[in-house]
Amino acid sequence: MNNYYDSNTELLAIELKLLFEGIYLKYGYDFRNYSKAHVRRRVLNFLGLNDLKTVTDLQNRVLREPDFFRELLDELSINVTEMFRDPDFYLSFRENIVPKLKTYTFFKIWHAGCATGEEVYSLAILLQEEGLLDRCQIYATDFNRKVLKIAKEGVYQKSDMQQYESNYLKAGGKKKLDDYYKSMYGSVMFDKMLSNRIVFSDHNLVTDSVFAEVNLILCRNVLIYFEKQLQDKVLNLFHESLTPSGVLCLGTKESLRFTSVEDKFDTIDQRLKIFKKKII
Repeated sequence: MNNYYDSNTELLAIELKLLFEGIYLKYGYDFRNYSKAHVRRRVLNFLGLNDLKTVTDLQNRVLREPDFFRELLDELSINVTEMFRDPDFYLSFRENIVPKLKTYTFFKIWHAGCATGEEVYSLAILLQEEGLLDRCQIYATDFNRKVLKIAKEGVYQKSDMQQYESNYLKAGGKKKLDDYYKSMYGSVMFDKMLSNRIVFSDHNLVTDSVFAEVNLILCRNVLIYFEKQLQDKVLNLFHESLTPSGVLCLGTKESLRFTSVEDKFDTIDQRLKIFKKKII
C-alpha cells in the first residue's frame, strides 16, 4: 500500500469513494460498485506511476484533465485475457453448445467485456471449425476504447503464440493455430475472415442498457471484479438480453448461486459455468 495510507485505511476508503463519485458525475463511468480490493490496488498503483501522494491529488487532476482520466481508465480496465483461456471451457462449448447452435439458420452472440479481443477470435475460430461462423453475428463490447482498437486490428505479439497454440490444441482445435494468422515483424495478424463476422462496439455493462437480443452471451472473468449488487444488475441485463433458451457463459470462478437470477437459468455445465435461460 502507498506509505501515506499505511496507518489510515479509513481515509483511503473515503477518498476512493469521493474519487469514484466524481468520476461518475463528470464522465459517466461508474466504478462505485467494483470490488473494493480491485480498485484500491489499481488506484494505488496509478498513484505510484504518476508520482502522486494522495487520492485527493489524483482526483484533482482526473476531474480537470480528461486525457489524464483516460490514463486512469486504462488502469481500471479489466484486460487480463489470452486465446483459448481455460481450454476445458471450449471443449465443453463444442460438446454442449455447438449442437444447439447447429439447429439455427442464424444466431447472434454477445461477447461482453472483450478486452483486447483474444477470446473473441478464439470463439470465431471454434465456430469456423464447426461450420457455424457464416451463420452468426458476434458483437464484442468493452467500455475501454483503447483495447477495442487493439481487438479490431487483430494484431498480437508473436511471442504469445506458443502458449496460445497449446491452449488451442487442448481446446479441441482441429488444425494449427497459425492457419488463422500471418506473421509480420514479431507480431501476427489474424485473418479478416474471422473479424468479418465480429462487430466491435463501445458498451459499458455498468451504465448501459440491453445491447441486443442474442442467443448466446459470453462474459467470462468480469463479474469477479464487481460487488454483489452490481453482479445482480449485470446478470439481470444478460437475462433480459437472451432469447428463450439462450445460453450464458461465465468464468470458472463466477456463479449464479445466491444471485437474483439463480432460479431463471438451468445449468448445462456447473464446473465450467455454462447456463441456459429458462422458458417461462
